[in-house]
Amino acid sequence: MTETSHQHFKLYKPSGVISQFVSQQKKAHKKQFLGSLYPFPKDTMSIGRLDEKSEGLLLLTTDGTVSYAINNGPFEKEYWAQVSGLITSEAIKELEQGVEIGIHGKKYMTKQCTAKKLDTPTLPEAQHKLPDDRHGPTSWVAINLTEGKFRQVRKMTAAVGFPTLRLVRVRIGSHVLGNLQPGEAVAVPKLV
Repeated sequence: MTETSHQHFKLYKPSGVISQFVSQQKKAHKKQFLGSLYPFPKDTMSIGRLDEKSEGLLLLTTDGTVSYAINNGPFEKEYWAQVSGLITSEAIKELEQGVEIGIHGKKYMTKQCTAKKLDTPTLPEAQHKLPDDRHGPTSWVAINLTEGKFRQVRKMTAAVGFPTLRLVRVRIGSHVLGNLQPGEAVAVPKLV
């Protein structure tokens, strides 16, 4: 495949979709995968992942070199997390300084990041049921990371006492979610 024939995409991955194209798991036939959302070309790969419950920006490419550059480069990722409870300034500071979380059964201290409280953002309606007001108040926080460990943002907010209810990735480097709707994909000329 020549350099000019590679294709790149931005996708709003909905909640409930697995960030891969196939799975060898026994119950995989009951799951929804990326290929059901858009007619991606053969050899398309997702660049990084979002867990099944998370939603938002996912970049895809047919170019392994681009995938490697983004996965291993200093690209900042911005997440908006709706958390249980009214997040405090102290919790925001803890998130920014780094918190201890578990990764594959081992303790891990997250790198410093930036975080801030958010007013309720304008987003498409959640695809999964969220607790209503009877379960207490919720709030939103924006977290910007340069790393991306397994379920990291969820583990970070839980570590400071505010479990994540909804998680939306809105930016990777200079690529933003923008007005994409859940399940919508668009071709882009380049990613890096």
